[in-house]
Amino acid sequence: MLYPFTKMHGCGNDYIYINCFETKLDTPEDFALKFSDRHFGIGGDGVILITPSEVADARMRMFNADGSEGSMCGNGIRCVAKFVADHHLAKESDILTIETKSGIKTLRLMRGEDGLVSAVEVDMGKAEFAPNAIPADFSGDSVVGAPLTVDGKTYEVTLVSMGNPHCVIFCDDVASLNLEAIGPSFEHHEKFPDRINTEFVRVIDDHTLEMRVWERGSGETWACGTGTCATVAAACALGICPKDEEILVHLRGGDLTIRYTDKAVYMTGPATEVFHGFVEYECKPSENL
Repeated sequence: MLYPFTKMHGCGNDYIYINCFETKLDTPEDFALKFSDRHFGIGGDGVILITPSEVADARMRMFNADGSEGSMCGNGIRCVAKFVADHHLAKESDILTIETKSGIKTLRLMRGEDGLVSAVEVDMGKAEFAPNAIPADFSGDSVVGAPLTVDGKTYEVTLVSMGNPHCVIFCDDVASLNLEAIGPSFEHHEKFPDRINTEFVRVIDDHTLEMRVWERGSGETWACGTGTCATVAAACALGICPKDEEILVHLRGGDLTIRYTDKAVYMTGPATEVFHGFVEYECKPSENL
């Protein structure tokens, strides 16, 4: 059977998007595992399904390149909002709501001269620092600048949940890090029963950061929206950056602007459509989307 798809990215964090308003996909885990491959498939950090929702304008389900289902993707949800708006799948408005496994997110759309969505601001919800919210095997009310030994080396880590788990590490140099070597050791560390996303961050000044990320289930990606939010939340908790001010974060795939407050974290960044296509895939329809 031929399945239509759209390739989109936010700052190089790219996914294969399936419009499930029109198409049913029974085995998204297998689809993601097969077609995320950059040599033998379409290529991407995973697959995102855009489905109808009973409580929001649309629903997003995301699957990592290894087939595991994730809770939330900040770059992905911006692209979902662009797709929903540009394809008129919801009411005409500059405000959309998207249902995710991490709750309903509110997004503000920014349009170009052609009327299409070019950038999106997302209310990502509140950053949580409690270890049981990560989850992580640490004591206390929060883990901020705490020691963690990985492969015999001790790092100072700050743990943040943005609906998915993040471990933020500030260091002097991120460009030369061998994330392929150290990323899996963080992801599968015994302290993190559900695995962890890990951000390595260099401070340029109190309003500018540089970040690389190792995402659980996908490896190094060019950007991570929730990870960027977690990074700024960690920077504010450590006194590196000020609260309630725009912080620019340089990622391998582009820049995101984050504003951290005690009640919510706001992320603004681009959403880009790359191409449409069809792929041959044998799958039975499902009513469980």
